[in-house]
Amino acid sequence: MTEKRTALLAAGGTGGHLFPAEALAHELKARGWAVHLASDERANRYAGSFPADAIHPIASATLGSKNPVDLARSFWAIWKGVRQASAVIKKIRPSIVIGFGGYPTLPPVFAATRRGVPTVIHEQNAVMGRANRALATRVSAIAGGFLDPARSAYSEKILVTGNPVRPAVLALAGAPYVQARSADLFRLLVFGGSQGAQFFSQALPAAIAKLPASERKRLVLTQQARPEDAESVITAFASLGIGAEVSPFFTDMAQRIADAQLIVARSGASTVSEIGVVGRPALLVPYPHALDHDQAANAAALEQAGGAEVHPQSTLSPERLAELIFAFMTSPTRLATMAAASLSVGKPDAARRLADLAEAVARGQSLEAFRKEAGL
Repeated sequence: MTEKRTALLAAGGTGGHLFPAEALAHELKARGWAVHLASDERANRYAGSFPADAIHPIASATLGSKNPVDLARSFWAIWKGVRQASAVIKKIRPSIVIGFGGYPTLPPVFAATRRGVPTVIHEQNAVMGRANRALATRVSAIAGGFLDPARSAYSEKILVTGNPVRPAVLALAGAPYVQARSADLFRLLVFGGSQGAQFFSQALPAAIAKLPASERKRLVLTQQARPEDAESVITAFASLGIGAEVSPFFTDMAQRIADAQLIVARSGASTVSEIGVVGRPALLVPYPHALDHDQAANAAALEQAGGAEVHPQSTLSPERLAELIFAFMTSPTRLATMAAASLSVGKPDAARRLADLAEAVARGQSLEAFRKEAGL
């Protein structure tokens, strides 16, 4: 009887890193693999939906501080994580280790390269993150969501697979877009990710207040807000007569994306990828404090196709945001055209492509041979 192959996935503890890992985990499990996850304690929020045989907490730390004491502590935490990850690798004997970015990726992938285990890193963004850059020279292959190999120092290792999206999103790929005519309810979905939601919590209620009453009464609004902001956002919308659903996290976000007539969001890689797979029009506001300004680069593909408008946060006063939302709400045909354009850039087969690459690397196939075989 053939021994079951094992993959160890390593990801930072935010949804942006974990959602693509979750999508790959489902695909590998369907192919008969055992799947383990290495991450930090934040991953426990998503543990219920992540199909891992086991989740292994691994110590790590960021390297953003210039303080020598803080740096020493960070390096010590990372080295502790390398030792923990080495013990996990020795125990479960994975055929491959796949990292999805974020500093919790560093110890498991580094430990795997030291032990001679085949490795892949997946970079969701158009600009490679710091953790992945630190690992790029050591790994066997680099899978990209929005990476441009021609502009990278690691072009010979990069294969553009797209960003895997969760099964819940995949189940709604290409769901028909429903136009909202002038008398119809208009479903507006607003979310900002773990770091970028605060701006929307302040800006959206102020902008909605400036809409004509005729448009406000049409709104069916869902907004993601940080726990500390949720109550004030609910109160602000209630004062406008809008019964908005406001929460730090929605378990049915895929369905809410599909139901939306318009999405207002940051442009993290997972967000842009999910919007493209479902095919929805979007007003994207890149997070201005993102390292390397990767969110602006992520948004470019959707904008160039005509599926999104991209507006810097600094330009969005409540008046300007209200003006944009009003223009969208009163242009249903334009929104339907944008939805089709958005769908044209989605990659619903990204999880399959990444799983194919992982299996090729695990069995020792050269990247050149795999490129020809896969047409990548």
